[in-house]
Amino acid sequence: MSDGSRSILDALTGDAVIEAHFSDAADIRQMLAFEAALAETEADTGFVPPESAEAIDRACRDFVPDMAALAAGMVKDGVVVPAFVAALRAGLAEPHRKWLHFGATSQDVIDTSLVMRLGAVVAELDGRLETILQQLADLRADQGDTPLMAQTRMQRALPVTALDKIEDWMHPLARHRDRLAQLRPRLLVVQIGGPVGNRDVFGERGDEVAAALAMRLGLRPAPPWHNGRDGIAEFAGWLSLLTGALGKIGQDVALMAQNEIGAVALASGGASSAMPHKNNPIAAEVLVALARFNAGALGTLHQALIHENERSGAAWTLEWMVLPRMAITAGAALTHAGRLLNGLRFRGLDAKD
Repeated sequence: MSDGSRSILDALTGDAVIEAHFSDAADIRQMLAFEAALAETEADTGFVPPESAEAIDRACRDFVPDMAALAAGMVKDGVVVPAFVAALRAGLAEPHRKWLHFGATSQDVIDTSLVMRLGAVVAELDGRLETILQQLADLRADQGDTPLMAQTRMQRALPVTALDKIEDWMHPLARHRDRLAQLRPRLLVVQIGGPVGNRDVFGERGDEVAAALAMRLGLRPAPPWHNGRDGIAEFAGWLSLLTGALGKIGQDVALMAQNEIGAVALASGGASSAMPHKNNPIAAEVLVALARFNAGALGTLHQALIHENERSGAAWTLEWMVLPRMAITAGAALTHAGRLLNGLRFRGLDAKD
């Protein structure tokens, strides 16, 4: 059941904030930013007349997309850029039209739009992860001395404290935050390679143009990566690592919340339609499901590393299908983890109901 926009399931496994960065509107906005910045950069470097760059900039600011026409172009060409550039070009006077998209190819527009939007996604996920780490630190300070029984291979082992459990949850998440900072400069890089990825339109000045374009867009310069998707794959791997670490928390809490164990009490839980006495650990369970989803999706995303020669339409399309969902899943996992930790109470070995 759906109202035509977001489904009921999205309320549980979706994330509207992250999803917005993968919307058509966000994509078109950044594609327009790319085309305007490209023309301005090429004017600065002498490849495009300044008056044409100014006209292109105005056209980008005034552009109103015909979404039905763009969708039809996507079906026809397998990529939206030919229809997008044709529509944008139609708004330019004849002397300026040939300079729009000069030296670029469809993949340059789409990949640069993607990484510009991923910059916002990375910032959002990093902020939420910082909050989760602070919640865990507060939990450690407040309840770290609570005595618990360790469980190894699902059997009672030796006494520990809540501090031991909490730090087991914290350390991977702290490492994942460090990993995100390390991979960010490899991920947020400009894409400008031209038709076959060698910047031949710019002659020996290709790297100069790329560096200037990157600076204008707030990205880092890089060699063309049309068929080198390791940056995207690395980020997808990080998304799976993150949801896996959060899924570990969810799995532990779900087990500890069992009536027979009772090592934690939850601030709230889910009801049963048939058994009113139940308090199901919904957030914990969803964390496990989201972790398993991203673990499976990662294998599919890694299939997009396999490009035929200079460009693969199949691998590229696969990436578009999988990466947004993985990022949305990671956002949902961070939200559920925050809810789970808010009000989580450890119960000592001698606690009474």
